[in-house]
Amino acid sequence: MKKYILSLDQGTSSSRAIIFDHDGNPLAVSQKEFTQHFPRPGWVEHDPEEIWESESGVMLDVVSKLGIDASEIAALGITNQRETTIVWDARTGKPVYNAIVWQDRRTSEYCDSLKALGLTEKIRDKTGLLIDAYFSGTKIRWILENVEDARDLARQGNLRFGTVDSWLIWKLTGGRVHCTDVTNASRTMLFNIHTLKWDEELLDLLGIPASMMPQVRSSSEVYGSCELLGGVPVAGAAGDQQAALFGQMCTEPGDVKNTYGTGCFLLMNSGSKAIKSQNKLLTTIAWKIGDRVDYALEGSVFVAGSIVQWLRDGLGLIKQSSEIEALASQVPDNGGVYLVPALTGLGAPYWDPYAKGTITGITRGTSAAHIARAALEGIAFETMDVVDAMRRDAGIALRSLKVDGGASRNNLMMQFQADILGTDVVRPVVTETTALGAAYLAGLAVGFWTSLESLKAQWQAERRFTPAASQESVNAAVAGWRDAISRTLVK
Repeated sequence: MKKYILSLDQGTSSSRAIIFDHDGNPLAVSQKEFTQHFPRPGWVEHDPEEIWESESGVMLDVVSKLGIDASEIAALGITNQRETTIVWDARTGKPVYNAIVWQDRRTSEYCDSLKALGLTEKIRDKTGLLIDAYFSGTKIRWILENVEDARDLARQGNLRFGTVDSWLIWKLTGGRVHCTDVTNASRTMLFNIHTLKWDEELLDLLGIPASMMPQVRSSSEVYGSCELLGGVPVAGAAGDQQAALFGQMCTEPGDVKNTYGTGCFLLMNSGSKAIKSQNKLLTTIAWKIGDRVDYALEGSVFVAGSIVQWLRDGLGLIKQSSEIEALASQVPDNGGVYLVPALTGLGAPYWDPYAKGTITGITRGTSAAHIARAALEGIAFETMDVVDAMRRDAGIALRSLKVDGGASRNNLMMQFQADILGTDVVRPVVTETTALGAAYLAGLAVGFWTSLESLKAQWQAERRFTPAASQESVNAAVAGWRDAISRTLVK
């Protein structure tokens, strides 16, 4: 009897493995951090072998911890840090260079040269992405141009490229399977999200042989067998934000989730339609199940939880991040104070990398509590700006905002978020939404779960925040935020 699904959650700073039961409950977790390498300013790397060792280690550990036999596991699903780029020799299975992480900025100048050639709209039309060093394509090119013998090995057909999901699938299957899923492919700046194929024109533009590229599969199907677990099917994969969207059961057009972490990642399901944003959002693939492809709009807020860390470490207003809600609750409102948390510029929908953080409205009556409250409200206002951009792009009414991530535990901020959006904010019982999404995709592929409807029936809200503020007070608050943003943007 197959009782469990195993989810591998390979993140930017740690590798995790979680086992879920048939009701979608997490039963056991194993986690291990791994080394971050910063060889030069703006460069961020990981050792691919350490990624594999840490992920395979926690995988075996969580099975042992729960005291089950691998034969009881129906399938294994993978979710991963997106855009991170690994190139290895197909003959030896050894990486030719460290993994270049999504945060890495070494190809920024080359991206500027692509923009100067007038390629922005062409690449956006094909891939749904803005030209940026964030994505995988220019990282692959850098490895081919800068690693000894890499170009020759690529011409000979001996090199393989993969995002982290591809690398793990290759290793799990003993080098038998070189594939990725559509969600990870859609983050490379090389994949046509309309034809669902690697784009030959873009590969030629960046000088990348097609022989390097993984086969692109759906997000929910059996890719191969896991050798370390005696043949457990490897049956699902999705990039972390898409997996969280699925784990939150945002399966209908207009469904939106926001992950409140160091930054915020908002995704809106746009259904079978790939919407080209007019408001500086990204168009991406949400998932492919069977023959159906769902698309999403994505917007990233650079600073969310990290503004609370700054109040703690930079200003000393609190000793622990968890104290922020109690401090902010000491005052009934922000006292006219607004904090724009542009500590690393502004992301969507402003895209102003030169903006600096701003606090406006300070008077002699301003207290630490007012600044704390303004910081929390700033995160909610930034989320509102992205949601508004999604509404304009999609022409779809917002059904609700499903939330996860550490800061979603802050009740004061979640209530304020509901008030300014004018819609319900819903926090789930199971907050491991990223790993759960990967588990759901794998379980659907092998019949462990029979339908989306059965998964929707599992999803449960832990708390629902309903708008309670008057429209007059909301309008005044939003007007104050607009004024603060106008003072922050670099003219």
